[in-house]
Amino acid sequence: MPGAKGLMTPAQVFARLTSVRRARQEHFFVLCLNIRGRQIKKELVSKGILNAAIVHPREVFYAAILHNAASIIVVHNHPSGDTEPSTEDLDVTARLVKAGQIMGIEVYDHIIVGEGSYTSLRELGVIS
Repeated sequence: MPGAKGLMTPAQVFARLTSVRRARQEHFFVLCLNIRGRQIKKELVSKGILNAAIVHPREVFYAAILHNAASIIVVHNHPSGDTEPSTEDLDVTARLVKAGQIMGIEVYDHIIVGEGSYTSLRELGVIS
């Protein structure tokens, strides 16, 4: 069941990404959302190493444009299980939000998943 404005809640996103929770490498996904906030596509943007995945706005927004997304939720895992955002996570989020504003595609949330928990950067106030 969607949250406010039809958008998926962080808990719903976490529930949908069961396969990546125990991954031994970082995976970075973009969930493309339609105008009603419903998922229209999930794309793997980057598969990294143990503690990093290279992410560039070009690849994230390519998927969003290709699937005609009105907004996106980006998600990546921390193989360590610790979902505390790193400095790099915060930097990537700021770059994506800025790029999204320029392109007219809202970055609704950035969710970090671990084996048994998640952290929403929107809920932390990093994204408003």
